[in-house]
Parts: sequence; C-alpha cells; structure tokens
Amino acid sequence: MSYRIALAAALLLPALAVAGDLDEAVDAAASQAIQYRHDIHSHPELSNRETRTSKLVADHLRNLGLEVHTGIAHTGVLGILKGGRPGPTVAIRADMDALPVKEQSGLPFASTVTSTYQGNTVPVDHACGHDIHTSVQMGVATVLAGMRDELPGTVLFVFQPAEEGAPEGEEGGAKLMLKENVFQGHEPDAMFALHSEPDLQVGQVGWLEKAAFASSDSYVVTIKGKQAHGAHPEESIDPIVTAAQAVLGLQTIVSRNINPTQPAVLTVGIIDGGQRMNIIPSEVRLEGTVRTYDQGVRDQIERRMHEVLDGITMSAGAEYSMLYNPYAPPTINDTGLSHWARPVLEEAVGKDNVITREPEMGAEDFAHFAQRYPGFYFRLGVEDPEHPSGDVHTPTFRGDDGAIPVGIKAMSSLVIHYLKDHADG
Repeated sequence: MSYRIALAAALLLPALAVAGDLDEAVDAAASQAIQYRHDIHSHPELSNRETRTSKLVADHLRNLGLEVHTGIAHTGVLGILKGGRPGPTVAIRADMDALPVKEQSGLPFASTVTSTYQGNTVPVDHACGHDIHTSVQMGVATVLAGMRDELPGTVLFVFQPAEEGAPEGEEGGAKLMLKENVFQGHEPDAMFALHSEPDLQVGQVGWLEKAAFASSDSYVVTIKGKQAHGAHPEESIDPIVTAAQAVLGLQTIVSRNINPTQPAVLTVGIIDGGQRMNIIPSEVRLEGTVRTYDQGVRDQIERRMHEVLDGITMSAGAEYSMLYNPYAPPTINDTGLSHWARPVLEEAVGKDNVITREPEMGAEDFAHFAQRYPGFYFRLGVEDPEHPSGDVHTPTFRGDDGAIPVGIKAMSSLVIHYLKDHADG
C-alpha cells in the first residue's frame, strides 16, 4: 500500500470521529487496516527480525502525526498519541512476529516467504494471527488520531517483536522492551491486548476474568552415566534406564505434589541419547516444558524437579545437570479492570457476542507487562464458518479479514471509555 493512500485515509477521520460516530470511523479505518494485514501476512518475519513490518508501522504512525520511537528491543515501535485534554495514560500492545511454519491456509495472500531459523532455511507464516493483531492496532491508531482533540489523556501504541521467543542467544520480547524503558517516561495506568481465537467466530470476543494464559518455562536435563558395551551392563552406569525412571518420577510432581485445584503441566518432549544398539551411552538428554497459572506452583515444580532428579540419579550412581529457562509468567488479568471491560465490550460488539472463556495452558509474554501494570487481555474471534481454520501454530490456521473491524471497534471502545471514565473531574 502506498503511504499516500494511508495518509489520505487517515485525513478522512477527524470529522467522523469528532462527530462521535465511532462506527463510521471504524469503517473508514478498516479498509486501510485490511490492506495492511494482507501486506504483513504476505511478508512475515521471524522474531527479532521484523524490520519490514516495524518500518510499515512506524511510517503509518508518523503519517497520523504521532510521536514515534523505533529500535526498541531490536525492532519494536512505540507511538505516542496525546489527547487534547489531560487525563490518564493507556497502553495497547500488538505483537508482530511470525513462525517457522509452511502455510496451507488457502488464503489468496498466503506467504511464500522463507528465512533462516536455527541455522536452517524454513518457510515463514503468520500462523498465530500476529498480522491481525498488528493491523488491528494500526486501525485503532487511525481511529483515535482522528479524535485526538476530544481524548482526555495519552494513548501508547506498543508494537512488540519476538512474542514467540527470541532466537537462541538473544534477548527479546516484552521483557526486553521493559528493560529498555519502552514507555519513555509515560507510565500507563492500564494496558490492553488481544489475541486471535479460531474457536470463536468473527464478531465474537472472548472475555476472561482473571487467568488468561499459563506461565511457560523450558528445561534441559542432562543425565550423565558411564558408557559400556551393551552386553556388559554391569560395567555401566546406564543413563537410559536412569532417564526412564526420571521421566516417571517427574510425572509424580503434578499428580502427587501439586494441589489438585491448581492446574499444572510438566511435559517431557524430547529424550535423546545413544548412538548404537549395542552401546550403553554415557549420557541422555531430556527436554520439556512446564505450565501453570500460579507463581508459587511454578517455583514448587522447579524445586521438586531438582529433588526428584537428585534422588533418582544418586540411587543409580549417575549425575545430572538441569538448565531451567523461565520464559513468561502467567498472564493474569486485573480483576477490577476485566469487570469494568465487560460492559464496554458488550456495548461494542453486542452482549451475546461476548463469550466467557476459560484460561489456556498456552503462554503469552504480555504477562511481563501485566505483572507491572493493570492489564486486560481478551480474545478476538477470527473464524469464518464457511472457511474453517486450523488451530494457531498450525499450517491451516487462517484468520478472516472480517475480524479486523471488530477488533478495531472493541479495542478503540476500551481505550475511549477508559480515558473518559478515569479522567479527573
């Protein structure tokens, strides 16, 4: 899309928005946002490599007259919109990165891009809907820029890289944005974000009272024994047998140590060891993930993993080491903010279209923002029933363009209502 077209679309909005017709303002912004979505979807970029996307975003925000900061956490962008009257500060966040997935969505603007991931050439696809998140937020910026004189307060538009996790050996994502002082001294009073949801139809949004996503940690356990001929096991310290016992022992942590009312997952996803059928190897590697909604449970699981592994390896005469990598804490909505938000969403999309959702064991690094500022995270329905979608992170995930105006209206409504409801006087 040319920036001349983008600027012309933006200039249409002040009269509409000042007149108070949010629906017309959203309709005017949505066409432009959908074009942006097609462009971003066709040119996906992996984590910490979102250079083209961030330039598109930054240019759009500058065309709207916002103060723009770039290069935050490598490729992140912050747009600052100051309203015409004093009031609170609200931040909204959209993530920009894609995944190493080969797209099979059938969309006419499907990705054919390849890139490098962990040293390999891989296909790249917006298989988690971040193209929708980014284009929705660009549309919200267009709507709110058109009514800036009427807004009491400040809106911060955070476009985040590396939500899916930084490449090995790099920092990234929300944690690095906070480390680099993303808000430039404009600390938000509240923060909002959304996520594409293929289990909800276009027009629907998912509301969560408190827990939205689980924490996500990964681990690598190395069990070290003594190599020997497979015909002489008595001369070995067998790390394969020890690893098998460790896998079973680790499963007892959730089933026997964690309160059953506290959901938790401990998964072993990789067992790797051995080179030949008649050689007992010297070591075995286990890798997996841990998920929970409670920080205390999260700490308990890590502690018990050490205790279980220590006991099992000691009894076998083996040794172990564990690298435990915390990625994201649980994403927990501020209860007061979520209860305030529900009637706002009902007004925006219709009461019957606001669906109460259960938390998921997936993870979201918006959690780093929500730990520091009151946050509300909701789901945006993206499925067209005539063109079913696969789940996120799969080749057949496809978000429908019809979700974009719904997302723009829902998020714009939250921001406008929050500023007006919390303005002094």
